Order: sequence, then C-alpha cells, then structure tokens
Amino acid sequence: MNKKKITLEYSVYNDDIKNIEDYSDENRYNNTDMPYPKLCKEAIKISDNAYSLYSGFSVGAAVLLEDDTIILGSNQENIAFPSGICAERTALSYAATTHPKTPVKALAIAAKQRGKLLQNPVSPCGSCRQVFAETITRFKKDFDIIMIGQDKTIIIKAGALLPLAFEF
Repeated sequence: MNKKKITLEYSVYNDDIKNIEDYSDENRYNNTDMPYPKLCKEAIKISDNAYSLYSGFSVGAAVLLEDDTIILGSNQENIAFPSGICAERTALSYAATTHPKTPVKALAIAAKQRGKLLQNPVSPCGSCRQVFAETITRFKKDFDIIMIGQDKTIIIKAGALLPLAFEF
C-alpha cells in the first residue's frame, strides 16, 4: 500500500467593511493586499441578474482571463430541476465560447439570499468543480477561485477544490 496525503492551502482576507452597501473598489479591501477587488465587485453586481425565482439564492461569477477580459455569469434556475445552470459554469462556458484560446486567470463567486450578500463565502458545487478541473486540463494551467462573503473573502486554487477529479 502506498499512502498519500492531500493538503489545502488558501488565503483569507477579512473585510473591514461590514455594510455591503458601502462596497466599492476603493474601500472594500483598503486594509488588505487582496489582488482582485474589481473582479469581486463584478461578481457581486452580476448576482443581481440571476434568475432564482425558486430558491431566492442568487449567484454571480466573474471570470478574469489572462488577457484581462472579464466575463460575467449568473445562475439561471429552471422549474424542471436540475435543468438550471450555476453562475460559474455560465461564465466559464461563455468564456470558452468567445475566447477559446485564452486561459482563465481567476474566477470570483458571490452569493446573495433574497438580495443580501451572504455573511460567509459560498463554495462551488461538485459539477462546477469538475468544470474547473476540465478548464485546468484544457489550458494546462491552474487558476484562482475567489469566494466572497460579507466578513471574508477566500482565495484558493481551482485544482485544490477537486483533488481527485476525473482525468484521462
């Protein structure tokens, strides 16, 4: 038997702003070295475009490509569950369609419940994690996942979220 160990490394940025209405690029991460404030703002903003009639759980995703293009997506629910699609997969699919040769640098995720940003960051579902793994395989390059909450923002490599992904 050959034992192996899986470890995770991630960064946590504690927000100094407790009222999300005060959010802006200029002041959200004033006292941190958080590298993606604009991307986070875009993810929070696009979550308002989610179609979440059934759950009230609105998610926005903002993908930053290596050429600095930002692609946005939001979750789109469907009464015939599971026919909806997550914000992360919406944004990554659009990025792959419109910029098929440009690698992903980062993906920010923000979730709101009934219009209010969640206190803690939300983690991507298993299907999204597998799409992340496929994106890494496609470009042979890992990318950052930024999970945004009112109190903190977490940054982790996409590959760390599904360490035993389907592989060929």
